[in-house]
Amino acid sequence: MNSEPPKATMDGLPPAAIEGLPEQAVSVKGLTKTYKAAGKAPAKLALDDVDLDIPRGSLFGLLGPNGAGKSTLINILAGLVNKTAGAAAIWGFDLDRETRQARSAIGVVPQELNIDPFFTPFELLELQAGLYGVPPAERRSHDILAAMGLADKGDAYARTLSGGMRRRLMVAKAMVHQPPVLVLDEPTAGVDIELRQQLWANVRELNRAGTTVLLTTHYLEEAEELCDRIAIINHGKVIACDRTESLLARLDNKALTLIFDRDLPGVPEVLNPFAPEQTGARRLLFRYHASDSPVPQILDAVCGAGLSVIDMSTEETDLEDIFLQLTRGAHEGSGRSEDGDKGAAA
Repeated sequence: MNSEPPKATMDGLPPAAIEGLPEQAVSVKGLTKTYKAAGKAPAKLALDDVDLDIPRGSLFGLLGPNGAGKSTLINILAGLVNKTAGAAAIWGFDLDRETRQARSAIGVVPQELNIDPFFTPFELLELQAGLYGVPPAERRSHDILAAMGLADKGDAYARTLSGGMRRRLMVAKAMVHQPPVLVLDEPTAGVDIELRQQLWANVRELNRAGTTVLLTTHYLEEAEELCDRIAIINHGKVIACDRTESLLARLDNKALTLIFDRDLPGVPEVLNPFAPEQTGARRLLFRYHASDSPVPQILDAVCGAGLSVIDMSTEETDLEDIFLQLTRGAHEGSGRSEDGDKGAAA
C-alpha cells in the first residue's frame, strides 16, 4: 500500500477497481476504552470490545443515546483520545503503526464552532492547510470554498458570516488536506430546517465526489434520509449495524387507521379477528405486519359490516421505532454515567 493516503478530490476518487484502495475506509477491531477513576468517580467503560467496519464510499450513520460511546469512538479516530485496547485503521493505515498516514486520511468536523473571527475564510483554510503540511502549490482553498458555497465569502471576515456559513466553513476546514474520510459530529445540532437542508446537500455532494462520510446525529430522520448504512451503539457496544433499508426491514410493523361516517358503539364483531383498537368514536386502528398484507381482508370485512369509510391512513416503521426498540432500557441497570464518553483523554 502507498505510504500516503489517496486524496479525496472534488472530482471524485479513482474507480474502485484501481489497485491499492482499501475496501474499508475505517475498521476497528476489539476497540476498548476505559476512563480511569478520578477522585470519587469510578472508572468508566466507554467502549466495550467494539468491532466496526465502514465501507469505502459510504455515507455511514453512527447513532446512540447520550453517553453511548459515540464521542469516544470519534475522538480515538481523530487522535484526541488514547484507546485502552484493540486496533483501528483509517484508509488501511493502522492508528498505532502508521499514525501520520492515518491522521492525514481523516478530517473531523466537531459540533462546536471553533473559527477565529478575525481571519477570512480563505485565510483560515490556508492556515489549516499549512498546519497539515500541504505545500502551497497543492492547496485548493478557493476550490473547497466554492464547493461549500462560500466562493463569494472568501475575503470576508469570518465574524460576518451567518451561522449556516460558519457550519459550512467548518466542513471546508476539515477538507483542506483532501482526506478520503470525513467525520461530521452532530453537524446540524441546533440549526433551523432550511440550514439543515443546505448542509444535507453539501454532505451528499461530498459523498458523491468520493469522500467516505461518517455522520453522528441525534436526528433520526436525518440518518434515515442521508445514510446508506447505520450502526447503533449503546453502553459502548455496537448493537446493530446494517444497510439502512435492511435495518428498517427488521420491524415490518404497519398501522392502518380507518375513519367512518358515523359513531361506532364498539368494534364490530366481524372485525374482531383483526384485533383493532378503537381510538375514537369513529376511528379504528389496525396494527399488522406488512408481510401479512391483511388490508384487503380488512376492507372486505368493513364493507360486509355495512360501514362506510370516509378516510384512511397508514404508518410504516421508521428509524425511530428501530432505535427505541434496540436501545430500550439504555440507562437501566448500567451503573454508568450518561457522560461516560466525555471523560478526559488518558
